[in-house]
Amino acid sequence: MVESKLAAAREDLASREGVLVAFSGGVDSSVVAAIAHEALGADAVACTARSETLPESELEDARRVAEEIGVRHEEVTFSELDSEAFVENDEDRCYHCRTMRLSAMYDRANELGISVVCDGTNASDPGEGHRPGLQAVAELDAHSPLLAHDITKAEVREIARHYGLSVADKPSMACLSSRIPTGLAVTEERLSQVERAERLLREWGFDQFRVRDHDGLARIEVGQGELPAALTPEFARTVREHFADLGFDHVTLDLEGYRTGSVSPETEEANAGVPDADPLDAEYPTD
Repeated sequence: MVESKLAAAREDLASREGVLVAFSGGVDSSVVAAIAHEALGADAVACTARSETLPESELEDARRVAEEIGVRHEEVTFSELDSEAFVENDEDRCYHCRTMRLSAMYDRANELGISVVCDGTNASDPGEGHRPGLQAVAELDAHSPLLAHDITKAEVREIARHYGLSVADKPSMACLSSRIPTGLAVTEERLSQVERAERLLREWGFDQFRVRDHDGLARIEVGQGELPAALTPEFARTVREHFADLGFDHVTLDLEGYRTGSVSPETEEANAGVPDADPLDAEYPTD
């Protein structure tokens, strides 16, 4: 089944004169870039948008994976913080972000004489809760070959293994603004704090995690399998000290573990607007 879907996606892209792939270096966009490169060779371009919401580690990963694929790699720079609507951080933040990001992709595609911009939306995405970014994809008429050929997230990972991509099992990594609850302004300072905090968790050996910024309170989520490593006095002491140095007033460990969308509008409504209302949170005060 997945072989026929892959063949259809490859044929689809081969029928284009050229494509530019909105490329984050995650598994979805990497698979689209690999298919496009196989189908079109030099007429396929992977393009990464640099902004304050993209962790430096993710940019480095995108460069590495593009080289791994062998696809031409371009970079464009823009700032979501130029948009008041994005900074206000309402429930449509992802719509504003995706609109700006894809617009930057179209600008570069036009410079290169390419008419088709592809993204990595897969067939599992539309059913995963509040996804306003998908509206921007539709409005700007970006082509989503994984969605068009009914390739699910599990099948994306299978195809990634087919191509030998090192990101086949890479956890999903949303932009840094997703760590800031709806209604709390997105600022460069908050984004930088979150990025530095998550860099520490990565250096301490955690694989799947998020640091959510609730206006001075850092809520740490780690994968269920990694919770035991976080439930130790040593971790509590270390994280308290280092996160205080980053400027956080308090730190909590979410005992429900890592999950996507935990500061999405639906979650916040369920918590009656109180971002740290989860009774399972274990707090590590930094003062």
